[in-house]
Amino acid sequence: MKFLLITLITHLDPAKTTRQRFREVVDNAVLAEELGFDGYGVGERHERPFISSSPPVVLSHIAARTSRIRLFTAVTTLSLLDPVRAFEDYATLDNLADGRLELIIGKGNGTAQAELFNVTAEDQWDRNRESYELFRELWRSPRVTWQGRFRPPLRDAEALPRPLQQPIRVWHGSATSRASVELAARYGDPLFSANVTNPIEPYAELIRHYRERWAYHGHDPAKALVGAGSAGYYAARSSQEALETYRPVFDARLAAFTRLGLTPVFPTLEDAIERGSILVGSPQQIVDKVHRYHAEFGHEVMHLHADGDGLTEKQHRATLELFQSDIAPVLRRSLPSRPLGGE
Repeated sequence: MKFLLITLITHLDPAKTTRQRFREVVDNAVLAEELGFDGYGVGERHERPFISSSPPVVLSHIAARTSRIRLFTAVTTLSLLDPVRAFEDYATLDNLADGRLELIIGKGNGTAQAELFNVTAEDQWDRNRESYELFRELWRSPRVTWQGRFRPPLRDAEALPRPLQQPIRVWHGSATSRASVELAARYGDPLFSANVTNPIEPYAELIRHYRERWAYHGHDPAKALVGAGSAGYYAARSSQEALETYRPVFDARLAAFTRLGLTPVFPTLEDAIERGSILVGSPQQIVDKVHRYHAEFGHEVMHLHADGDGLTEKQHRATLELFQSDIAPVLRRSLPSRPLGGE
């Protein structure tokens, strides 16, 4: 199994400047490479409390500070972006990162971003599909002639620079909609399940649907590739220590939901551990839980949160070190996976 750290770059601490928060994100990416994680992902959001509106810029800085780790977007919101401009940004990043870029695309979340970019709930999936189809063609072809609904046509157009990777692996981020699953299956692309908000069942059902549609479109079932997220992580030598340390973090998350008027799916930390994808406990408990999820998903890639999430810097580093020393080696041996792109 391969392991990523992913951040959506939330900015909630009024005592921390935007500059400091970005430095923290980049430093966490350097730490991820130092500890042996396979990838580091940066999300894209266009509303509070996130400051992740420009992942290519952040990932370019991370590329300059690292040399090995794969760089993911999580997700690139193609429903909001001009696909030509997105291609130019990411082809540039692909060259600067020596071909370490991997894209996870999706329509994105939130009403504010739709208002900023004049995207409606009725057309967002059509925009996502059309933008991806053009983006895909631009990446593969030096000159493109194309016509769609949402942007002016192209006639023998050349978009530069040409990317380093040919082609690039594009994952399709999925939460609950079958539209993203269908797009991934149609083009023979991997699927990355969010697996964060709900119990396992709806995500497992969507992944089964992906595999069915994959076969329907004529692809070899053995080549389907799935990744999955997790709703939080903290490991300690004993489950008691893990629960005691992580409980204030979880309680702060519940309080944030309450302030936003949201009803949490898991009202207690124990319930979240029992029914959700949160990984809190001893190394053996986390290994066992990942195996249970793998039995349903068959996933080969998994992400953890990159941010300390209320932990001290020392606690954050220690639990990531414990993951790499006691958890990752066991899962890598027991759950083999194919290489990430470029390996």
